[in-house]
Amino acid sequence: MNEENQISYYAVIPATIRYDTRLKAAEKLMYGEITSLTNRMGYCFANNKYFANLYNVTIHTVSQWISHLEKLGYIAIELIRDNKKQIKERRIYIRDSPYVQKNTYPYVLKSTYPMYKKVQDNNINIKIDRLFNYIINNKSEFPEELKGTDLKEIYSVLGKFEMLYTDEIISFYTENNITKVKYIIYALVEISKTDRKIKLNRLSRDKLIGIYNKCKQKEDGIINFYDYFATSIINELDKP
Repeated sequence: MNEENQISYYAVIPATIRYDTRLKAAEKLMYGEITSLTNRMGYCFANNKYFANLYNVTIHTVSQWISHLEKLGYIAIELIRDNKKQIKERRIYIRDSPYVQKNTYPYVLKSTYPMYKKVQDNNINIKIDRLFNYIINNKSEFPEELKGTDLKEIYSVLGKFEMLYTDEIISFYTENNITKVKYIIYALVEISKTDRKIKLNRLSRDKLIGIYNKCKQKEDGIINFYDYFATSIINELDKP
């Protein structure tokens, strides 16, 4: 294996994983394997059978490990479906929290960060744009994020933070401010689907915008800006 391939498959198990007592040792090892596979494409597409063979366990056990990592917020799962809505591929993304600081893992980030950040940004931006276009003017297909939700409650939350705009108003906004609105709307919708929805009453519009602006100042050192922004909101909501 040449040096380039060695870098591409370099595994990382950060301290947040190593010292998390909720995780089994095997789950920590699998997380490291996922990071190594993620380095090449920006996501890991290995199926459960691959991990089962690698660790000599059942597919069901692997499924439990992956679900646990996802539940704890260490990975994100995206299911790619065909025209018949059948799952054709699963993509596992490393969530941003262990990689927030720009130089935490300089060796790995130097070789993988630009490509990984681009893939992460493209994936989430497509979802954010689709939701924004539907909320503002119904110009996109019904977003996956709104399925199974009470739209009246969603619009009520957005209204509380004055995030319901018309095309005319949006036309006067700068590109940066439109992006800000898009990210805030997406985060509010996602949080509104969780048990933290009631905690949103603790935030004001100004506070929410302030959180976004602070996150934006650190954007260069963040792999997935949305994840970092959403986590920052959640951290604020969870304060005693």
